[in-house]
Parts: sequence; C-alpha cells; structure tokens
Amino acid sequence: ATHEGHIVSAQELMEFLQPLFTQNSRNLVLFLQDRLSIDDFTYFSESYGNKNPFQNEILQSSPSSLVLPAVDCKATKYLLSVLQESRDWRLTHVTNLNVSHLEVNASNPNLLVVQLQPLASGLKDIFTLEAIAENDKMIGRVTMDLQEQGVHFSVIYTAVRPSRISRRTDVVTELRRQLMAAEEEDSLSYPPLNVTTGNHTCILFYASNFSLKASSSALIDLTNATFVTQNVDISASECSDSNTTLSLKYTKPVNGISSLEIRFLMNNKFYEGSARKWSTLDSVEIVQDGEKLAKFNVSAISAPAEYSFHCQLVGTSNLYPARLVPSNDEAKNWDVFISKLQIQGFNIINNQFSYASDCTGFFTPAIWMGLVTSIILLWILTYGIHMIMQLTTNNRFDDPKGPALSVPQTE
Repeated sequence: ATHEGHIVSAQELMEFLQPLFTQNSRNLVLFLQDRLSIDDFTYFSESYGNKNPFQNEILQSSPSSLVLPAVDCKATKYLLSVLQESRDWRLTHVTNLNVSHLEVNASNPNLLVVQLQPLASGLKDIFTLEAIAENDKMIGRVTMDLQEQGVHFSVIYTAVRPSRISRRTDVVTELRRQLMAAEEEDSLSYPPLNVTTGNHTCILFYASNFSLKASSSALIDLTNATFVTQNVDISASECSDSNTTLSLKYTKPVNGISSLEIRFLMNNKFYEGSARKWSTLDSVEIVQDGEKLAKFNVSAISAPAEYSFHCQLVGTSNLYPARLVPSNDEAKNWDVFISKLQIQGFNIINNQFSYASDCTGFFTPAIWMGLVTSIILLWILTYGIHMIMQLTTNNRFDDPKGPALSVPQTE
C-alpha cells in the first residue's frame, strides 16, 4: 500500500521489482509508452462510455499485481537500462510489425521491450483515445501470443513521463512557483540527441514535440523514436567548422512510408557587420522513400556561433515565430510541427547546450499594440491640455453704478 500523494522513488521502485528478478518465470515484458498517468484509466473510460480503450484484464487475470499511481520521472527514465544491468537478459525489441513472428526461448531469461504508439500532443482527446486503444490491442496480442506458447512471464506497463500534472493551488505564491518549476523540469525526462565525432559532441538537438504530417498519411510523431528509444539512424550526419548537417533516418515510421530522412543543414559564417561568427539553420530537407525530396528554406533561426538556438514553436505554420518556408512543390505536401526546439551545431562544450539565443524578438505583437495604444492616449491627453491652455477669461466687467459696458465688434 502506498500513501496518497506519495511519489515512488527510484530506490523504492527497484525494491518493488525485486521479486521479478528472483522468480522462476525469468521472462519480463516491458510495455513502454511516452505519456501515461493513473488518471487516464478512469478519465477515458468514464468520458467515452462504452468506448473503453483499456479492454485487457491483465491485472485481474494475474495471480499477483502491483499498481503504483505515481513514480518519479527519473526512475522511469532509466528503467530500461536498470533492468538490463540487473540480469543477463536476452533483449528483444518488439514492434507492431514483428509481433506476429514473436518467438521466445524460455530456457534463457528474456526481456521483451514493446515500444507502444506515442500519444500525439496538442490534439483532442479523441485522438489520444484511439492511440491508447491501439496500444491496448498490441498489449493483448503480445500477451496472448506468449500465453499460447506456454511461456510464463511478468508484465510492466509504464511511461517515460506523466500525461497529467496536478497543480496545487492551496499554497503560497512562492511555493507554487517552486512546484511548477520542479514539475516542468521533470517533464523534460529525456536528454537531447547528440551526434559525436570520436569523443567530441558536434551536434545537440532537442524538441518536446517533433511531428510531421504528409498529405497522404496521418500524423507522424517522431518525438519518441528520436529522443526516448533513439530508434533513429544518425550515421549520415556530418560536422565541420563551417558546415554541419544533422541527418535523421527512420525506418517505416508510419504505414505507407518505408523510409524517411530529415536533414537540418547549418552554416557557420563570419559577418563583417557584427564582427563575429553566426550559426544559421539555412534549410531543412525531407526525403521520403529515398526519392521524394521536400526542401524548406528557414527564416529567423540564427544565433552567435558560441550559442545554441531555442524557439518555442518552429514549423510550416504562418503563426510560428520561426518558419519553414517550402521551396519546391514537394515541400507543399508536408506540414512540420516542432515545439521547444533547441539545436546547436558548433562550439559545443562539455556535451551541453550553450547559452540559448531565443527566437522571440524584443517587440512582440502585444508590445506593439500596447505602444500604439499608449501613443494614441498620450496624443489625446496632449491635445486636451493644449486646448485647455488656449482658454482665456474676460478682462472687462460691467459696473452697475456706471454706464453700460459697450464692447465694439472690432474687439
């Protein structure tokens, strides 16, 4: 039993999982999702009536079970590596393509890692519901296949980070700010992608959401494959003092696309006007199935050569501060969505991002609107004061004891 509100630490989690390493089954299945919280089980089942995406009754059919409502993000982040080090497992990665050909040799300890479909961020609940339903079907196929083979196994269903973060409102302002900062730090539960040449890191790349959408296919969320499982080929990346190319190659990222390569072409050049070197992201290329090339010109992505570049929103939308502008007809068929982008291709020290140059300018539309409104109000005030200063009083008054005051028209 765990206390309400208690977050299980990494050490406590290993103590809970210790029986898995000593039992006779010696087979462990890890279902890993990108985002999941304990509230999702009740939220989606209650909100959508009979459309309950969690149809598998693994907990009910299992002779023993353990539910941990809240686990530290750092514990789940390194769970796979800790499991690999805990025992001499035979590691097998299971995808939606090879699940039908799953074969397990029960004579040796097996660790099956099933990477579930990521939940697209920023979309409506109905899309999340469909993704969870597909993941639930895959869980059912894997467990049913193992049961048909007569293999005894244990299951861990978890996620890299929570999908819901509770905000406490009954605390003082200072404490609330500290809690929100800590939660935001925990939500960034995966490190940036790094490209190395020898022992030197030459490219760092990070994004909280990295998604594409082609006109002929559904949304392709590459966040999980790029940063969490790192199921991406970066061998074609190139680094030099003047030009750097980050190449990301994916195999069957979605049905209908056999291969996908995304290239970020960066340049490091000396500019006489500023008397210093600047690194710029000149273009982004998308190569589908090795043939179709979509090229985008990039606007407003530059930073001093010693800095990294950061932007909250980067993509093909006109509303984003940093835009990817299609430069050929093939590029018009693609939509790119990147949130919280940070990239650095030159002068990386200690394998960490340098100080970030943000894409947000000094004058945002809200600031311009405030300035224009203030100028208009100031002009009205100045005009009013000027008109008041032009008012004059009478310098002649009528004396009742004397003759009537006569003011000629010329005065």
